[in-house]
Amino acid sequence: MNLPKDAIRTLNTLQTNASYLEHVKRQRSDPVEQLKAMRLFLERSGLRVEDLDQLNIIHVTGTKGKGSTCAFTEQILRNCGLKTGFYSSPHLVQVRERIRINGQPISKELFSKYFWQVYNRLEETKEHEDSPMPAYFRFLTIMAFHVFLQEKVDLAVLEVGIGGAFDCTNIIRKPVVCGIASLGIDHTSILGDTIEKIAWQKGGIFKPGVPAFTVPQLAGPLEVLKSRAQEIGCPLYMCPDFAEYEDDSLSIQLGLAGEHQRVNATLALQLSHTWLQRRGFQGIGEHKSPKQIPSVKWPFPLAPVFRPSVPMVEGLQNTVWLGRSQILQRGPISYYIDGAHTNSSVKACVRWFHQVALNEERAGMGAVIRVLVFNATGERDTAALMKLLQPCHFDYALFCPNISEVSGVDIADQQNYNVTLENILTRCLENQKKWNRLMEERSCSDHWGSSLPVDALIKESPRGAPLLFRPSSERLLNCNSLVFPCISHALQWATQGRDQDLPCPDINLLHHQPVASSGSVLLREAARVQILITGSLHLVGGALKVLDQSLSQ
Repeated sequence: MNLPKDAIRTLNTLQTNASYLEHVKRQRSDPVEQLKAMRLFLERSGLRVEDLDQLNIIHVTGTKGKGSTCAFTEQILRNCGLKTGFYSSPHLVQVRERIRINGQPISKELFSKYFWQVYNRLEETKEHEDSPMPAYFRFLTIMAFHVFLQEKVDLAVLEVGIGGAFDCTNIIRKPVVCGIASLGIDHTSILGDTIEKIAWQKGGIFKPGVPAFTVPQLAGPLEVLKSRAQEIGCPLYMCPDFAEYEDDSLSIQLGLAGEHQRVNATLALQLSHTWLQRRGFQGIGEHKSPKQIPSVKWPFPLAPVFRPSVPMVEGLQNTVWLGRSQILQRGPISYYIDGAHTNSSVKACVRWFHQVALNEERAGMGAVIRVLVFNATGERDTAALMKLLQPCHFDYALFCPNISEVSGVDIADQQNYNVTLENILTRCLENQKKWNRLMEERSCSDHWGSSLPVDALIKESPRGAPLLFRPSSERLLNCNSLVFPCISHALQWATQGRDQDLPCPDINLLHHQPVASSGSVLLREAARVQILITGSLHLVGGALKVLDQSLSQ
């Protein structure tokens, strides 16, 4: 029997996401060929595009929040008694997380079974020895379709990989409903360098006669989405404000923290409600009149407001989506974990971190040390992301690659064959230099930082409460930065053995800089240590692998 590890090692030979992006860049002059190639791979695996119509798909794209929207949607429909399939990316700890049945990653045995079934079929159908195999993401997409069909799910929630129009998930012909979460700037070399160009790509998932929903966006991209919907023949609706679903007798709690999740939740409610409606389900929530007339006139109709059913409310409440606005409490150590990696998502992360960390400070006594653990991947403007994080006033900023352990033991799910350790450590050192430069610039400016627009993100604390994001020149000047070769070393230094669940060797061996020695004393003596881990979902996945061993089982 082929072991799951063998399947994962073989999967990794199909290229990692980094080389897939390069492959897409090379083909973007003829993106139609990309979808044509995907259809041919699907047929070689033994499926026709028409077979995918049976999956009753909910197709979701967006720049920020599409994963959370999918998680809410899947949980709602599972709560309604349906057998769900859920395909998402990237994975955090294990690649099996990308393909879920009823909310759970498929088992190692099922993963191995379907991997070799699809892989061997593709090998057998090569026209000649040099015929290509599908790249990493394409292969997993094809494999997900096989899993969902053979496991006979009632529906599949499908998260777009990159963009929409030419993403390999967009070979589907007849989804039941489509959704577009919040838009922003990301993957510009593939999708375009303006939000309007990106909106055009995202609107490519629209299908004739298939209802689609979106959330409030800037005027420019909304007009693009409207034009795309009209061109394709897709009825497009704007989701109502989340508050419209609530009333005096119904207050909805969300399982995912952060004010921004209310936008994702309203999209999930519309997607699940429309899916149930189109599939003939009864008792799914009665329509009601809006509580107030919208202050903004949208370029397309506002979706009807309805009273969510009990399974819907409980679904929103029970949703779990690791690595997004997640908190782990370990004695005096608090880990704040969020995979934000775009300007808009980092802004949302800062707002969330401000509120929850401030609440923790209010409840406790004594000194609090704040530590940032940061990395970013791809073509992202790391200086811009780090500038947004500076109002958090960290005492220490730690930079490390998205590698959980230097030893490389048991990290097949996280391997990237396209970069060397030297390359990624060089990038970490560059990020450290950018951070130090930003700190110097900020310390020379007005202590209140009034010239920085990101300060508008932070609201003043109530009278008498400790101000978490205080404009202290001393704190700014004393923020020190360190680079570590892996995530575990960074977290071991930050926790100084105070997290009993995190094995810690001789801390003095982790770093030889003087600032590391002096910092060790402060971290050991602090009443609380608050650690924000952000900048990349891959970094967050590596951190969770270190902090929660159960996720690797």
